[in-house]
Amino acid sequence: MAGEATGADVVTRFAPSPTGFLHIGGARTALFNWLFARHHGGKFLLRIEDTDRARSTDAAIDAILDGMRWLDLDWDGETVFQFARADRHAAVADELLAKGEAYRCYLTQDELAAMRAEAQEKRLPFRVRSPWRDRNDGDAAIPHVIRLRAPQEGAVTISDRVQGDVTVQNAELDDFVLLRSDRTPTYMLSVVVDDNDMGVTHVIRGDDHLNNAFRQVALLRSMNWREPVYAHVPLIHGADGAKLSKRHGALGVDAYRDEMGYLPEAVNNYLLRLGWGHGDDEIISRAQAVEWFDLGHVGRSPSRFDFKKLENLNGHYLREADDARLAALVAPMTAKLISRDLTADDQTLLTKAMAALKPRAKTLHEIADGATFLFLPEPLTFDEKAAAVLTDTPAGMLSSIADRLRALSDWSPESVEAAIREESEAAGVGLGKLAQPLRAALTGRTISPGIFDVLLLLGRDTSLARLDAAHNFPAGA
Repeated sequence: MAGEATGADVVTRFAPSPTGFLHIGGARTALFNWLFARHHGGKFLLRIEDTDRARSTDAAIDAILDGMRWLDLDWDGETVFQFARADRHAAVADELLAKGEAYRCYLTQDELAAMRAEAQEKRLPFRVRSPWRDRNDGDAAIPHVIRLRAPQEGAVTISDRVQGDVTVQNAELDDFVLLRSDRTPTYMLSVVVDDNDMGVTHVIRGDDHLNNAFRQVALLRSMNWREPVYAHVPLIHGADGAKLSKRHGALGVDAYRDEMGYLPEAVNNYLLRLGWGHGDDEIISRAQAVEWFDLGHVGRSPSRFDFKKLENLNGHYLREADDARLAALVAPMTAKLISRDLTADDQTLLTKAMAALKPRAKTLHEIADGATFLFLPEPLTFDEKAAAVLTDTPAGMLSSIADRLRALSDWSPESVEAAIREESEAAGVGLGKLAQPLRAALTGRTISPGIFDVLLLLGRDTSLARLDAAHNFPAGA
């Protein structure tokens, strides 16, 4: 391999297949490539590998692009669509054929099946050893494939930046197909040609592609093209150590955004720490990630996906997030829960409520759910726990609190808190004993932001109306 590219010469790529959404494992691959390129001041390219025409869909392409934008993984230049380059791929196969580095193979499907059955019977790995490799008497007009004339002697070693030196004997490789009989290129050919033409210097991808790398190196050497630096990253496993599945979190990133209510910066931070580390640092900003990221600290063992850690990270980023931004994200979720759209005044109130709602929340959905008490119609419907609290509340307690609050000349944080504390002392009960029936009466629940925050957010009129409606509970329910 020639000298390794560094600095601005670095070019990485992310190359998903548009047969589904942007998978969470794919998102980590994209992130690692993005960070490596940005760390070196190089380029990060996006290629959509849409050669599987039967399974590739426009909806999947849109979902991949949407997921990339949500994660703020911007790419350089135009998106490359692999299928549009099929003629270029075929031209390379023809060039290899003309150079004697590839050959026409006329093996039929029946002959291949017989060779596969023989290998199975002998309990040997199936590798195509075509009799056409050393023949040139085939009729080009007869359907055929074009195979690479792969080396059969010696070995090839890849100095992988994650896996270390990995060696495979060339005898273990076969003459893989470059062009099918209909002249459509195979994945192996398309990837190598595109990486070369796009100037990719570093191929950072899942270690499930490690075996492919040896075939791709054989093709690169046949074309006398520069070999990229390979870095094969271990895959993500579930918390139980099994291969990541949907029950573990192997979902599209859209599910983390829409269904689970995570912030993109939390997902990015979590994915960064899945297989890469910087000492004991857990909270890593985007700027720090760009500054620190390298391939030397990518681990060789599979990482385990842990929703608890992701939730904790998300809670941190919720607390750090701008209140207006959070309110804009939460508003449609809250509107769905209360079955009506939020007005402009509602949006303003929701933004004001963020400081009280976000400290203990782990997801946007928790914030949205916690905000519903602000917008519920009168009279409130009490959940089972709130109803039990109100049933056990001493007669007259809520009306006494309401009277004291009604007598306030202003509805300020200081005066509201002073009134509640005075009532607590007058009633001879601790503040907690007073706060719980207040919370139930004002929100319909037993869990909410602090009771002073609830009173201030609801305001004088709504707070007093809800207390008046609740003090006769259950008779007035």
